[in-house]
Amino acid sequence: MKIAIIGVGNLGLSIAKGVLSNNIVTSLYLTKRNISELERLKSYKPVVITSNNRLAIENSDVLIFAVQPNHLSEILIDNAKHLKPRHIIISTITGVSIEKIETILGKKNVVIRAMPNTAIAVGKSMTCICSNENSQLNTARDIFDTLGVTLVIPEKQMQAATVVCASGIAFWMRLIRASTQAAIQLGFDANEAQKLAMHTCEGAASLLINTKNHPEQEIDKVTTPMGCTIEGLNEMEHKGLSSSLIQGMIASFEKINQIKERS
Repeated sequence: MKIAIIGVGNLGLSIAKGVLSNNIVTSLYLTKRNISELERLKSYKPVVITSNNRLAIENSDVLIFAVQPNHLSEILIDNAKHLKPRHIIISTITGVSIEKIETILGKKNVVIRAMPNTAIAVGKSMTCICSNENSQLNTARDIFDTLGVTLVIPEKQMQAATVVCASGIAFWMRLIRASTQAAIQLGFDANEAQKLAMHTCEGAASLLINTKNHPEQEIDKVTTPMGCTIEGLNEMEHKGLSSSLIQGMIASFEKINQIKERS
């Protein structure tokens, strides 16, 4: 597969690392204004690093746009003439609809929106995708299924998916950090505390993935009458743990809708 990632920032770099580690590309063009920041990827045989978007587009079949939202229109306008019907456009841009992309490029190309998260760099992304042509969704799935788990959703749910999955990485990181801080206060050194928090989080998620149980079913297994676990859970709920997380995600959703309105 010949892939170009246009605009290799943090997310684009994560995607690049993921596709390279899974050997799914015959060529990978990476574009960025300051290419010196990508020097460490030059050692990979299929990688071509350039600031020339036209070169990347003309030598690739799948184009993944990972630029900042305010730069996308200009880049699409500048490069529309270089696009051929064979090109599959994958946009990871927050708040930019398929319709807006089509107003610039026309309807000759398959346009797919994908919302991965930065765990794509280690093959653990939860990626949501939608398209203007469902028959071509398999191309996106072929890419993102090797980099984690993929879910096809209606485009109207992409804003919510961004909050739950992409912003969600930051929310879970903050919870892991809080657990780490608690473990330090309970007597572990910083490295031990983070290890305990990280792997306990991973174990909790793995239990649900493998058993397909509801979280409360697994909670019931570790809560005993008058025990320390239920004491801790109740104190967290009294302090608003679930409510704060829900309200934070809703606030993030409201913000992303504001971004969409301005884009």
